[in-house]
Amino acid sequence: MRIEKCWYCSSNVYPGHGVMFVRNDCKTFRFCRAKCHKHFKMKHNPRKLKWTKASRMTKGKEMVMDSTFEFEKKRNTPVRYNRNLWIQTIQAMKRIDEIRQARKVRFHKQRMANAHKVRQSAAQKELEKNKDLMAIPTVKKKLKERKTTKVQQKIKLNQGAKAMDLS
Repeated sequence: MRIEKCWYCSSNVYPGHGVMFVRNDCKTFRFCRAKCHKHFKMKHNPRKLKWTKASRMTKGKEMVMDSTFEFEKKRNTPVRYNRNLWIQTIQAMKRIDEIRQARKVRFHKQRMANAHKVRQSAAQKELEKNKDLMAIPTVKKKLKERKTTKVQQKIKLNQGAKAMDLS
């Protein structure tokens, strides 16, 4: 059983599923569903649609270069059944899945760390821009009290000076 890849979105096309389009020059295109086939017929670029694997790769959201993907390549050479080889193959497949998962998690953390830095810097810029709005109300109240006490002291000094002038 061979699992093909959709030409448009790179998802899996299982036997008996999807659509196969053959052009006049005998080039075949396999599509996983009618959505991909219609976009292909309308000559839409898969790199410009967010849901395709090609756009995710161009935007750095998907792991592009990973050596574990080389194991998915087609191999059409028949091998005589050997129980030990079969057991080793199954163990290798499990190990490859573990490695791939670890790399995926590491890649995601690294990508999210960069996004976190960008969000932090944007938030700091916003705070600097509107720091007068962020002042604590109690601080504002204390500042008003200080201003009123200073004004009252000036008034008392002025009244005392006027009283001295009158006498």
